[in-house]
Amino acid sequence: MRLTHIITRLIVGGAQENTLATVLGLRTRDDVEVSLLAGPTTGPEGSLEAQAAAAPGLLTIVPSLVRPVHPWRDARALLELTRQLRQWRPDLVHTHSGKAGVLGRWAAHRAGVRAIVHTIHGPSFGPWQSRLGNLIFRTAEARAARWTSHFVSVADAMTRQYLAAGIGRPEQYTRVLSGFDTQPYLAAKSDLALRQRLGLGPEHVVIGKLARLFRLKGHDDLLAVAPELVRRHPHARFLWVGDGPCRARFVKRVRRLGLANFVVLAGLVPPQEIPRYVGIMDLVVHLSRREGLPRALPQALAAARPVVAWDCDGAGEVCLDNETGFLLRPGDWAGLRERLSRLVEQPELRARLGRRGQALVRESFSVDRMVATLYALYRDLLERTPPQPGP
Repeated sequence: MRLTHIITRLIVGGAQENTLATVLGLRTRDDVEVSLLAGPTTGPEGSLEAQAAAAPGLLTIVPSLVRPVHPWRDARALLELTRQLRQWRPDLVHTHSGKAGVLGRWAAHRAGVRAIVHTIHGPSFGPWQSRLGNLIFRTAEARAARWTSHFVSVADAMTRQYLAAGIGRPEQYTRVLSGFDTQPYLAAKSDLALRQRLGLGPEHVVIGKLARLFRLKGHDDLLAVAPELVRRHPHARFLWVGDGPCRARFVKRVRRLGLANFVVLAGLVPPQEIPRYVGIMDLVVHLSRREGLPRALPQALAAARPVVAWDCDGAGEVCLDNETGFLLRPGDWAGLRERLSRLVEQPELRARLGRRGQALVRESFSVDRMVATLYALYRDLLERTPPQPGP
């Protein structure tokens, strides 16, 4: 079975880590040959290219495959992807992310690929987008759906949103949870030396946030309640892990709010180091307004850390209200302040919610389970799809 995965770029992020874990897991199977096509990785979010390039013959960079809409480069990317697929001749193409999802499926169709799968890691359209943006992306997704054999969604919420938009049929969708190496999180402990290095003492209750410093990730929402929270609880601290284009703006706002002694920006942390940082957090807050199923939530729960999240997209599938954390209506700042205050005050509540969360994600989010589910899906699709005539 020859497979090609296509993604727009390999920044440090949930969709990218999911894709890389998938292709590396598939490479261990004797009957699978897999290649990975990606655009160049740029920006402050970090890169997974080195990890992908360490696997011989796996990664090919397509320079014209860039994230912004750029008609000339997009046309070149389509031609190059089509050429690569005709040369490699995969039995199945699996695309990820918005730009690569549309161009990759179009190229696979042009190249006569037998089966085409697309993963919906997060919505391409929604209330956070302009009317014109929603029209463009809905139209593009609807067109690409004509060439799609099957959709993989990381959360049932994604399936519902896309079906409501008239994209695909119910039988074309399968939920496959985004797997990660759970063991380091299950074993995570509070590292006092790491706390000390970051200026955090054993007396501090650390409210963690794992996210790129980017709009719609909820940092502004957290800062809206932070001044009152630290006034009530001077021993509370915020630890932000991640980097991104909004860093300078957030630093200015933190200083303007008088929170410089309460917010620690750890910056970009290698993925393998994230469990150590989660270990020194007492709870994790994730207030994203646009996400499939935020990877930070199951990672925190695997380490038995309770979570607080806005009820957006797939967050409610792991952040179970008053079971594994607290789920709130987006923009409910009063509720957010109250829930965070309760968690800061009550270590026994944090422990109860954390234990329940750890039990929920222990088996469901393993990489082995994700890869095995995808492998079975691929085999089923190829068995039901006869070879096509040459392009």
